[in-house]
Amino acid sequence: MIKNYLRSAFRNIARHKFISFINIFGLTIGLTCCLLILTYIVKELSYDKFNHNASNIYRVSRSFNTGDGIVNLHLGAVAPPFGPLLKNEFPDIKMVTRLFPNGDVVLRYKEKLFTEMGSYFADENFFKFFDLKTVAGDPKTGLSEPYTVMMTEEMAHKYFGNEDPINKEIRLDNTANFKVTGIFKPFPTNSQMHPQMLLSFSTLNDDKVYGRNALQTNWGNNSFFTYLLMPDHYNMDHIVSQFPAFIDKYMRFPGQPANFRQSKFTQLHIQKFLDIHLHSHLDDEVEQNGDITRVYIFSAIALFILLIACINYMNLSTARSTLRAKEIGIRKVIGAQQKEIITQFLSESVLVTYFSLVLALIITWALLPLINSFSELGLSINSLYQPIILALVLLLPLVIGLISGIYPAIFMSSFKPIKVLKGILKVGSGNISFRKVLVVVQFSISIILIVATTIVFQQLRYIQTKSLGFNKDHLLTIGGIPANQFEVFKADVLRNPVIKDIARSSRIPSGRLLDDQGASVFDGDKSIPVKADIKSINTDYGFIPTYGIKMAAGRNFSRDFATDSNNYIINTSAVRVLGWKTPENAIGRDMSYGGVKGKVIGVVNDFHFESLHQNIVPLLMEMPSFANNNYSRVSVKIDGNNTNSALAVLQETWKKYQPETPFRYTFLDERFQRLYNSEQQQSHLFTIFSCLAIFIACLGLFGLSAFTISQRVKEIGVRKVLGASIPQIVTELSKDFLKLVIVASVIALPIAWYAMSKWLLDFAFRVSIQWWVFVMAGVIALIIAFATISYQSIKAAMANPVKSLRSE
Repeated sequence: MIKNYLRSAFRNIARHKFISFINIFGLTIGLTCCLLILTYIVKELSYDKFNHNASNIYRVSRSFNTGDGIVNLHLGAVAPPFGPLLKNEFPDIKMVTRLFPNGDVVLRYKEKLFTEMGSYFADENFFKFFDLKTVAGDPKTGLSEPYTVMMTEEMAHKYFGNEDPINKEIRLDNTANFKVTGIFKPFPTNSQMHPQMLLSFSTLNDDKVYGRNALQTNWGNNSFFTYLLMPDHYNMDHIVSQFPAFIDKYMRFPGQPANFRQSKFTQLHIQKFLDIHLHSHLDDEVEQNGDITRVYIFSAIALFILLIACINYMNLSTARSTLRAKEIGIRKVIGAQQKEIITQFLSESVLVTYFSLVLALIITWALLPLINSFSELGLSINSLYQPIILALVLLLPLVIGLISGIYPAIFMSSFKPIKVLKGILKVGSGNISFRKVLVVVQFSISIILIVATTIVFQQLRYIQTKSLGFNKDHLLTIGGIPANQFEVFKADVLRNPVIKDIARSSRIPSGRLLDDQGASVFDGDKSIPVKADIKSINTDYGFIPTYGIKMAAGRNFSRDFATDSNNYIINTSAVRVLGWKTPENAIGRDMSYGGVKGKVIGVVNDFHFESLHQNIVPLLMEMPSFANNNYSRVSVKIDGNNTNSALAVLQETWKKYQPETPFRYTFLDERFQRLYNSEQQQSHLFTIFSCLAIFIACLGLFGLSAFTISQRVKEIGVRKVLGASIPQIVTELSKDFLKLVIVASVIALPIAWYAMSKWLLDFAFRVSIQWWVFVMAGVIALIIAFATISYQSIKAAMANPVKSLRSE
């Protein structure tokens, strides 16, 4: 029986080549989109699950509140004392481990000298939390001694080549030697962290590195990622409910009133380790995380595209029902039951879908390298080879085949054999047929995707071209230079005209503003604390002119005023929260920041220090005399017409003053561009999938219009004989389809407006959705639909009516 069904299916596919091709081609594209998106979704959902303890690991985070209880900063890392204190206070915690980023470091082995990223100080029990395969050395003891390091295979080969790296020493920042005690395989791509080197945490006990006392008492350095290992199925609410009392117990500072509650201003939180990648978007993360919203969006797109392909199959199958009507009638006359006819049509549908799946897998395998090249997603078809995923992929054509074929199968099996064999058959009833509804659904989805693509592109262009309040062009940043060398380094490079200006700061634009030391204003001799959060950066005399930041009032820091080390420059947002009406009113006012009293000597116009995802926050710039070692970044303005010469000057001068440190630089506009990598990826993928969705919809419309027009050949012949012109016939044949596209636009546009309004909420600065975007999307859909139909319409209108009427 099954053999007969399959033989019959093959024959019908071969007999109706045109429609079969459209069905197979459309389903193949739809399935290819689904498989590509599935590889992305599987990877995103698989993050960190390779750790056998993953479900029992939690991360501690810390938030900071205003006096009114409003959270103004939430960090993914906490201060160093929290880890040991939590373990001592809550015996249910099995283990605590900490990870402390070490930033960029300079490593030397013999003549090899490199600047490296991805080094962390890690507790000796780190390997008990996270599953890393050790190639050499013992993970249980590799980090137990001070000044030891474990590194990835790639790093070991980079420095030691074919030598055995174990017990060899590598010099870090030209200050200390670290003994290599182990080599490990790198974390897989689906990990939220990718350390290249793990330095022993016990090294931090050395006062020359960090200090044991600081590890126990420093509550201000919230840079320690702290993880808890809990028993199976543990209810974390039991611990979280005690966090306020825990903070009040241990965070006691000299001079505080006895009833002071530190928990009013800072709180601890717990995050499931497996939730961090897709659900955590805090102000400080180990690496940039994904987004569950993006997973939902692309899942919906995959389903939409597949739905369009399924609709094509339904439409074309029901449309060609008249071609198979007599076949069905004869089958029924000779005794075929309705369920047997339904089975026959479903077997054809499933066969077509499985064939499409084979093609889709081949195309997916071929396209993934291209997708990875512009999206940097690191997708692999191997992610589909997991037993559960593979089973779902293999079952997918069965489900799609049944969904696509069930309506045509029931529809065609319901034909009355007497009417069919007499030639009395009417496909569809009334003014609204199921096929018309399906066409409307197809184009509604396509129009939504057109609108989404347009608005994503507009927002990207907006954030890339919006004035930031300073000039980021031809600005590059390099590492910090020791205070005792900076002035001579600056004078040296400025002798060359290709270097325009140079400045130092603790942070640079494109980073996050995380530093807040508490501000007060003065009413006479009375100090009044400011409830608002005011962020701060340390700058020198050259920062404002180097970045081209405009002064709203007052002046810049100057060497002519020795007291400027106790004075402040603020932005206009800070003027407002400090209660001063205008920038001019702020000049000369006394304020205190971080306990240091000074005067406001200047006000700058607001500028975008952070990405456009964030609002412009109140900002204070200071130039304290003790900040010589707190200028971690150097910014250089160069001549844009002589970039190579400027880089050569900087590199040569750098080697002169920093021979033990490799020269590295980053252009500021590239740093800002990286802030929007996620949106760039979305824009690319939206464009691709929108075009594919429209193409599949048009493919179905092309086949449907071709079939429909073929059924009206005699009508067209009669119209031509009676004097109808070609434009009139084309209009007559096209208007019914174009009406459906107009209906689709009316349905799709409100949905698109709502969805994109929600998406834009993620940006503090965003475009407004213009009415013309919706008009454009509807017009594009109409033009594409008309172009799809017109070929068949014009061909039919130009045909010789004698041939079409000869049979009459």
